Amino acid sequence: MVEWTEFERATIQDIFSKMDYDSVGHNALARCLVVYPWTQRYFAKFGNLYNAAAIMGNPMVAAHGAVVLRGLDKAVKNMDNIKAAYTELSVLHSEKLQVDPDNFRLLADCLTIVVAATLGSGFTADVQAAFQKFLAVVTAALRKQYQ
Repeated sequence: MVEWTEFERATIQDIFSKMDYDSVGHNALARCLVVYPWTQRYFAKFGNLYNAAAIMGNPMVAAHGAVVLRGLDKAVKNMDNIKAAYTELSVLHSEKLQVDPDNFRLLADCLTIVVAATLGSGFTADVQAAFQKFLAVVTAALRKQYQ
């Protein structure tokens, strides 16, 4: 089980309470699809993903980005047992969707960049450390079924 300090808990809850899920989710997923184009293979049904402009303008990318961010709410609400909270998502991504588990880390990195840009000077080293710890725990929970 992961141990969280009061600062980490408060920081994660603060970040998510201020987050514009539609904008941040869209920008994080779009960044992932542009920077790591091999991740696009999981989104063939999204249509035109041929270039950065098409990805940024794709409403299905925007919608799924928001879904991903709202999915992180489950982790925020279950910080003491994220692995259990994400069991079904782990099974879905490993067995049905067959997503390469390294893609969770890539998306987490893109999300960190977008959140940092959104928070600006408020994204201090301590805030970044707490946020990245949170995302590392989430990605580990999503990878659980792969082991």
